[in-house]
Amino acid sequence: MTTPSLILTPRDWDSHPPYCHPGYKSSVLRSPSRPLIPLKENLKDRRVPVYGADDLGKLDHDLTRNAAKNGEPLGERIIVTGRVLDESGRPVRNTLVEIWQANAAGRYVHKADQHAAPLDPNFLGAGRCLTDNEGRYRFLTIKPGAYPWGNHSNAWRPNHIHFSLFGDYFGSRLVTQMYFPGDPLLDLDPIFQGTPEHARNRMISRFSIDTTEEGYALGYEFDIVLRGANQTPTEA
Repeated sequence: MTTPSLILTPRDWDSHPPYCHPGYKSSVLRSPSRPLIPLKENLKDRRVPVYGADDLGKLDHDLTRNAAKNGEPLGERIIVTGRVLDESGRPVRNTLVEIWQANAAGRYVHKADQHAAPLDPNFLGAGRCLTDNEGRYRFLTIKPGAYPWGNHSNAWRPNHIHFSLFGDYFGSRLVTQMYFPGDPLLDLDPIFQGTPEHARNRMISRFSIDTTEEGYALGYEFDIVLRGANQTPTEA
């Protein structure tokens, strides 16, 4: 007998950006050009790899320290936290949350990023953690800078952090981007604008004075829903 926890609700496709969004040029090149191939019915019940605390380093969640060599990274320190929830609003416990981002100058530690902005020798821009029993995660990091990306004339990406998550099953895999409230570049960004309007706010974090630590860092809350009608939109 199939247990209720193995039943997945259908995705709300109307809340996600299309695979091909012409305003985002890269999506035209990488989007599927042939019909999708249905997976076997029982594949949806296969569990994803199990991640344990032994696989994580004690500083993996702290991007202000996990790559420090000769000092602290430059930029505005922030705290990003929130809950990971399933389609019924229940906490997703002990699941891996991974993030990656540009540094405060808007540059990634990647050979493909040749933006004329400085690299920070004390900032890698990547971290990971496991959610607790309430489904909560927490990262310490530096607020990422905007950067030009060549998609169109004078194109700049808004400040954002990439998130990658696995839920309990293959069907609840999610890759998304977290944006910051009040960013003027959101109105000009074809990746953000490619998401249906009614679902865009699900990708914008909330400033939280309760999460903010006095004299240390501003705090932002960003809850993530892995599936169902209120799922956090996937990136285009």
